[in-house]
Amino acid sequence: AFLIVLDSLGVGGAPDAERYGDSGADTLGHIAQRCADGDADRAGTRRGRLRTPHLASLGLAEACRSATGTAPCSIDGNWTIGLAGCAAEVSAGKDSQTGHWEIAGVETREDWGYFPKTEPCFPTGLVETLCRRAHLPGILGQRHASGTQIIAELGEEHLDTGKPICYTSADSVFQIAAHEEKFGLDRLYEVCRIARTLLDPLRIGRVIARPFVGEDADGFQRTAHRRDFGVPPPAATLLRRAMEAGRDVISVGKIGDLFCHDSTGDERKGGRNEQVFEDMLEGARRLSDGGLLFANFVDFDTLYGHRRDVPGYAAALEEFDARLPEFQQELLKDDVVVITGDHGCDPTWPGSDHTRECVPVLAFGPGVARGSLGRRASFCDIGASVARRLGLEGQRGVAF
Repeated sequence: AFLIVLDSLGVGGAPDAERYGDSGADTLGHIAQRCADGDADRAGTRRGRLRTPHLASLGLAEACRSATGTAPCSIDGNWTIGLAGCAAEVSAGKDSQTGHWEIAGVETREDWGYFPKTEPCFPTGLVETLCRRAHLPGILGQRHASGTQIIAELGEEHLDTGKPICYTSADSVFQIAAHEEKFGLDRLYEVCRIARTLLDPLRIGRVIARPFVGEDADGFQRTAHRRDFGVPPPAATLLRRAMEAGRDVISVGKIGDLFCHDSTGDERKGGRNEQVFEDMLEGARRLSDGGLLFANFVDFDTLYGHRRDVPGYAAALEEFDARLPEFQQELLKDDVVVITGDHGCDPTWPGSDHTRECVPVLAFGPGVARGSLGRRASFCDIGASVARRLGLEGQRGVAF
């Protein structure tokens, strides 16, 4: 079985979106509409409708219809194979960790802790203790910010002072950016480990190391050595059930970090979407019978959703779609695949944060019949369906 998460691919229509200030957000729908209107890229470098014929053949328009009642007219292609619908999130929050946990069968009703939109946003005692234990001369930032923007703004001061850049977002995160070479990657990871212990009482979901390279604001670039320091899931996940049953488990992309390396098996860190796809193909060729491959394609979220880059997001979807037949050719007669998302990140929405949306559920394989799934009441239904196909017992959710 293969679980593929296109990170942040929401299809609108979350029942409780208003509670999160996201009523009307629709990541895929708004991208498709901007493309159809010729307004995806005001610089004029993008032309024409969103071209995702292979995802369309799996029922992408039906996933949108299940969430919002309508399908974007600009999604080309007919639904010909597989089960298609959407799923609404039950857990509190709209972050990747919560979304992936629920896909794997763990609903979290207690929300994470968050930092206020003040400046500074971190408690004074927290900062003082972190600096003392990590032997830091201080920290920069201390506010809600876009990672690329705050690195461009404060990166040179970081190089001059040795102070790491610490910032947060609407998610439950404490992010630490530092120069990979001059501050040191190992030192950055150690600072994150110390921060992780200090943030546990505040219920902060993740501490994220954000290394970058470059000499000045014009040349700073984040590297692929990001690392997430999270907390382990509070209950058994689909991954753990698979491992306990002696199954082969392969994790591609940031799955290992999101599950705190709990039962994530053979981890392929990946990087950009192109590398994640290559690792997924290689994993599919070697995954043993009864095994589970769980992959996350993060670029949709980090490079395009958060940066509110509509043409970039559209192009990334088209690039994934164009390669999808390569993956389909690797499937054996009893294999099953589910393509889904973990939350939304509507690039047309105000701000730079995630959006509370339903996610698509596209289930297919040589033995999967065509049919509508409607709107599933929990992401857990995804993991329950994979568990049933693999013969794993005790998985939370209603299988389709």
